Amino acid sequence: MCEDTMKLSRFALPLVAAGVIFTAGCSHPNYYAPPPPPPPPQSVPPLIQQANRDGFRAGHDDGARDAYNRFGYHPRHDRKYHDCPGYNPALGPFGPYRDAFRNAYLRGYYQGFYNQR
Repeated sequence: MCEDTMKLSRFALPLVAAGVIFTAGCSHPNYYAPPPPPPPPQSVPPLIQQANRDGFRAGHDDGARDAYNRFGYHPRHDRKYHDCPGYNPALGPFGPYRDAFRNAYLRGYYQGFYNQR
């Protein structure tokens, strides 16, 4: 019986391997779900809009002035960066205004200093 089992196993393994090889490409194509829809557009509060507008304008003006007068690139040394002018308490708290103003100021200063539009 041992010889019969060896003969059978000698032929069974290549048959199983051939079956796996021939049927591997016969599977169904993969289904890819469509991506989720984009998030709805976010509206920016008026307080942040004002801070972005005022901060960018002030930073751009100060950056251009410092570049023209060759004072060097020092955006955090200007008074406007620290004082954050233009705050209107009717629009909301000072903290978010200050943060948005300073971020916009730095962007504007960079563009003004390096004469970018």
